Amino acid sequence: MSTRDRGFTMIELMMTVVVIAILATIAIASYRSSVLRAHRTDASTTLLRVSMAEEKYFLQNSQYTADLASAAPTGLGIGTTSPLGYYTLAVIAGSTGALATSWKVTASAIGDQLGDLPACLSMSIDDQGTRSPNDASGCWK
Repeated sequence: MSTRDRGFTMIELMMTVVVIAILATIAIASYRSSVLRAHRTDASTTLLRVSMAEEKYFLQNSQYTADLASAAPTGLGIGTTSPLGYYTLAVIAGSTGALATSWKVTASAIGDQLGDLPACLSMSIDDQGTRSPNDASGCWK
């Protein structure tokens, strides 16, 4: 009467490890893209916040400002980076070419957010409400 040991062979164990590694790779890549997409809300909400602050500043001073960092009455008091720190902000003159009468604010990705879609690395909005890249790109969702 012979007894046979029960258990897993090395091949079976290695195949299980390979399958788990493949599933983990897919899950991590999917998670990473979801995180980058979620971080875009840091840019879009900040750009909309700057837009509202610029219009409020214009009502009080009859001109727009590029000063994001200083508090009112000389600036907007928002800062040069987004609240979560994934984007830097910059205000330039808009379509009229003069900052006093038009503006355009741009959020540029920094740090880990540079791994985002190329179209979404720089997002902007101007005094006319024109968003770049356009809404069809999915960056503003």
